[in-house]
Amino acid sequence: MNFNWILGDNDDESFHKLCIDIEYELRPKIVKFLIANNECIDGCTDFSCFHFDVDFQSRSISVSQLTPAKYRNAIKARLEREITF
Repeated sequence: MNFNWILGDNDDESFHKLCIDIEYELRPKIVKFLIANNECIDGCTDFSCFHFDVDFQSRSISVSQLTPAKYRNAIKARLEREITF
């Protein structure tokens, strides 16, 4: 599982610490979500093919275009509705 941080103008050291804290908060939520939707992840059980965009400006998380289309299409709408930070 990989995160792409969309930081906008915020790029100082303290902000990077905040990103780490938020990532530790998001990872368990996303793993639980993926396990609960396991019919969508057949073939990628180690979650390595999932990529997420975390946008601080809009305070949203979305499935990245780097995620293979079959997985992205299967979880996109539900993930963006259910996972927040």
